[in-house]
Amino acid sequence: MATSHRTEYQIAMLWMEGPLSFLEQLCIASFRDAGHHVRLYTYGTVTGIPEGIEVASADDILPRTDFLKHERTGSPALHSDLFRYHLLSRNDRTIWADTDAYCLRPFESETGHFHGWESDKHVNGGVLGLPRDSETLGALLEFTADEFAIPDWYGSDYAQELRAAAQAGQPVHASEMPWGVWGPHALTHFLHKTGEVQHSFAQHMLYPFTFKQRRMMLKPGLDTAPYIRSDSFSVHFYGRRMRKRLIEKENGVPPADSLLGRLLAKHGIDPREAPLPALDQPQTDTSMTPLPIAKTTSAAGTNLGDLAEKYGSDKGPAKHRYTELYNMLFHPYRDQPIRFLEMGLFIGGPEHGISADRETTDLPSVRMWLEFFSQAHIHGLDVSDFSWFEHPRFSFTRCDMDRRENIRDAFKVAAPFDIIIDDASHASHHQQFAMLELFPKLKPGGLYIIEDLRWQPQAYERAGITKTADLFQSYLHQGHFQHSDPALAAEFDALRPEISGAFLHQVRYLKEKRDQVLVVHKR
Repeated sequence: MATSHRTEYQIAMLWMEGPLSFLEQLCIASFRDAGHHVRLYTYGTVTGIPEGIEVASADDILPRTDFLKHERTGSPALHSDLFRYHLLSRNDRTIWADTDAYCLRPFESETGHFHGWESDKHVNGGVLGLPRDSETLGALLEFTADEFAIPDWYGSDYAQELRAAAQAGQPVHASEMPWGVWGPHALTHFLHKTGEVQHSFAQHMLYPFTFKQRRMMLKPGLDTAPYIRSDSFSVHFYGRRMRKRLIEKENGVPPADSLLGRLLAKHGIDPREAPLPALDQPQTDTSMTPLPIAKTTSAAGTNLGDLAEKYGSDKGPAKHRYTELYNMLFHPYRDQPIRFLEMGLFIGGPEHGISADRETTDLPSVRMWLEFFSQAHIHGLDVSDFSWFEHPRFSFTRCDMDRRENIRDAFKVAAPFDIIIDDASHASHHQQFAMLELFPKLKPGGLYIIEDLRWQPQAYERAGITKTADLFQSYLHQGHFQHSDPALAAEFDALRPEISGAFLHQVRYLKEKRDQVLVVHKR
């Protein structure tokens, strides 16, 4: 009988700089205690490193400045993606692990592949092993070598949109594409393309708790048998979300009888000796969930453009520059208890050929609004699910705007809003249906704003329908609305007595460009 020979693997991790909390200490120590040699790469001073861990310079793999000077969102996620691919290409017998991945048993591989499904759609790279001669690894390195490379895994419509932007001299940077473009989405695509996805583990082996099940790991007395099986290798804690939950709901320390609490006791780690950083402090986590780089500007002096960069919103100076206008329009509302509605919460979705059931991981503009408006209640609407986001001043409604009655039903009993922003699909009929249903829900003196008027998605746009920019140009020039559908024209005309004023701004406020943003003021 032939004997199976398995290679012993070292574990490589990255923490850019700053202190490690008990969560990272636990994960790092778990690999050491499972018998692995662990190498922690750093760019700056890191404190709280468990004993027996090798520390190495991250600059030897990927100089930080060579990549970060090109970033637009402030998130280290893209750098982390790139780092792990270069690291694997230069090291044998190495498996990458995020600092929020806990080792249940030694990592073993007969092929050099070590990766697993996180959902029925994506293979995650939070734990990643690829042979140096892997076709997938080579494809990932080639694709990420170009910061403006066009991904073809989001559908032909989105790829065509990116090509058109590049041909117009405005190529879209990776940081402005859907989250995961260099991470799990690219990894899954190339694993399928090369056929190496056959090596991917079942979900329970590396991600026994899904992103949406992460709270279960803090539930006292939880029976883990339905999640963690005998052949499970690791547990992913979804670090940034877990830290936030611990601070907001658990006073910074997990229940002693929760899974996380029991694991801390097993490895002799006292969470009080390595507390979690405050939520408003910069994070240096490089796991697969993107993190904003915080700034220390006081609330009174914070500019919306700075906040857009901090949280990675495309409304800021790197992309659309809407924040320049919003700074002037919204300043009087900053410390008022207003009600604010934004439709469309994150790039991607059916308008780009991406499933409405996509996994969502961040809310850049909502985070921006919550910091800018200190007393506001922010309400979000999207065709995808963002109900996982928890904040006492945030509420969410899921709605498919392709049916007008869905919009009507979603806000049938809603209190009036002070500001409404439509940044959803950008389809003309979606914009117009939403305004007809929601303008009556706007308080007197309120503002109704529609963004991205110049682009309509092929997946949704109806042939022959009047564009929203043209609709309002007719109102501004002739005093009444002209529409290809007379019934809709009549409905908009019925709103005229309530409209105090309206104006259109061109792309990036350049007169020679096309109309881009509409602002309507209610009497």
